[in-house]
Amino acid sequence: MREFLDQSFLLKTIAAEILYHEYAVEMPIIDYHCHLSAEDIATDRRFQNLTQAWLEGDHYKWRAMRMNGIEEQYCTGGATDQDKFDAWAKTVPYTIMNPLYHWTHLELLRYFEIKRILNPTTSQRIYQTGTELLQTSQYSCRGLLDQMNVHVVCTTNDPVENLCAHISMSKEQMGLTVVPGFRADRASQIMNPISWRRYMSDLGASAQLNIESPEGLLEALQKRHDFFAENGCMVSDHGEEQIFVEEYSSSDIQRIFDSTMAGHPPTFQETAIFKSWLLYELAKMDHAAGWTQQFHLSAMRNNNSRAPGPDTGYDSIGDFAIALGVSRFLDRLHKDGQLGRTILYSVNPAHNEVLASMCGNFCEHPIPGKIQFGTAWWFMDQIDGMERQITAFANMGLISRFVGMLTDSRSFLSFPRHEYFRRILCNMIGTQVHNGELPYDLPWLGKIIQDICYNNARDFFRFLIDSNSSESDQLMESKIATASSEPFQ
Repeated sequence: MREFLDQSFLLKTIAAEILYHEYAVEMPIIDYHCHLSAEDIATDRRFQNLTQAWLEGDHYKWRAMRMNGIEEQYCTGGATDQDKFDAWAKTVPYTIMNPLYHWTHLELLRYFEIKRILNPTTSQRIYQTGTELLQTSQYSCRGLLDQMNVHVVCTTNDPVENLCAHISMSKEQMGLTVVPGFRADRASQIMNPISWRRYMSDLGASAQLNIESPEGLLEALQKRHDFFAENGCMVSDHGEEQIFVEEYSSSDIQRIFDSTMAGHPPTFQETAIFKSWLLYELAKMDHAAGWTQQFHLSAMRNNNSRAPGPDTGYDSIGDFAIALGVSRFLDRLHKDGQLGRTILYSVNPAHNEVLASMCGNFCEHPIPGKIQFGTAWWFMDQIDGMERQITAFANMGLISRFVGMLTDSRSFLSFPRHEYFRRILCNMIGTQVHNGELPYDLPWLGKIIQDICYNNARDFFRFLIDSNSSESDQLMESKIATASSEPFQ
């Protein structure tokens, strides 16, 4: 019987262990999509305690706590940080077979070298140990990123943001590249005319113009797109339930724009038309700038009308039909010579083969893997979900060209998710070697592993990477190599 989280964790064959420990573990991290605060990195924030570093903004944990019957005051409410942590500790024993159980203890181990199982008995000691370490320089926001050998962080930013933190950091030599990601979802959310008109005012102010027409909206978005590009942005991101590809004319867009500005809620068909128009125009901007566009599809968001707010853990998997929309959207861009690098994600695993096969329709010279099937996302970034996504990608395309894992997280303690992914990947390939389904050529397979972990993303996104010091690399390797010196308690 193996010890919990030993060096062979998730690695079931000798080949898998060699691939992970001799090839994957040494690779730095490019986190090309996350929701970390650039301001926290710029100011090198130090968290006051473990709750702030670990539970603040983490809707994964809040969701589990609610399922365990914990009151909302211990999630998003006004309970003390100590009491919130104790509530999480009460929940952890009930998260077995949920990725939260693995993530929780990987994070305690990798960052804090804590080998105790988190539960009500150990809660106070773990809280104190973590909180004490967080007061030291190694545990500032930058220190936490450095511990995990993170080379690139790509944040998610609305076009109205001033990017002051990114601009400030671009002038530093800090061994870390932090770039913005352009997410213009709010520009197409006309379903609520009041909030949309308010956003039009904010967007216009950021672009220093009045938005009074569809052309004005595009001009404002283009100005902000240019501003983001000037400050290091190389990616856009779209969080849509599905991609619409309705037929429309300029008069249709003008009519819908005017009606919504007048405060009239649009019909579903009008919303679909407006989204069809704006998403295509944004994709053209991305292509012209040489950006990668990302589409996160099929999440059914904000289901609970009594929720304390968006992004607080009340979302689920949607069953929207996406194949036809994605096909027609990509084909229109391709036909018009406007299709750039693209990554397609779906939170619904029923779409794995659909999207994995779709990518092959539009790949072309000279970009390897120009259209990517994105990594298992949100509810799917667990063992089964990752294995299914990798299998679909490998079956339908070239897994060797995969750009790999991201955190999609708001927490600075989430980077062991990259280790989780790497172990799963190495185990899958190592198992095929063990079964005689792949040759025992570990240097060749190890190079593919390293490409998926880091090299492919580096080449695909073309970020200007300011490499971390070798001391950071050695620290990460040392933390993992010594992880099993004592068993978990």
